[in-house]
Amino acid sequence: MGDTDKDLVYSESIKAGKRIYYFDVKQSRNGDRYIAITESKKINEGTMENPRFVFEKHKLFLYKEDYEKFVDALTRTLDVAKGNAPAVAPASEASVQVEASVAVEDSSAAPVDASVEVSTEEQAEKKSFLDKVKDIF
Repeated sequence: MGDTDKDLVYSESIKAGKRIYYFDVKQSRNGDRYIAITESKKINEGTMENPRFVFEKHKLFLYKEDYEKFVDALTRTLDVAKGNAPAVAPASEASVQVEASVAVEDSSAAPVDASVEVSTEEQAEKKSFLDKVKDIF
């Protein structure tokens, strides 16, 4: 299924400096709805005399069976980021088994379900995304 307007049920965007965040509700061929969150960043690949802008895109696909887990984790993360909760990670987070079928895609790859072991270093990289998201809320 491609990114066509007929797949799009709802869309909202937020401009944040050189970035734009898109929150889209899409519908698959079988009628299931899912959320696609896209970060689009404007990058100058040219020179001052001859600017050439491109957009780097990163996508996150969230499927209905994972909405509640995603919102719970995001809410806890935002509470810590806002200073409303202590920054104490559960003991099991040194190496977390990601059970959610959340797929991450760059602008040229097809979505793939993820079920992988996530290291502490990878968690830190993911927190940088959540740090960006907290500014939206």
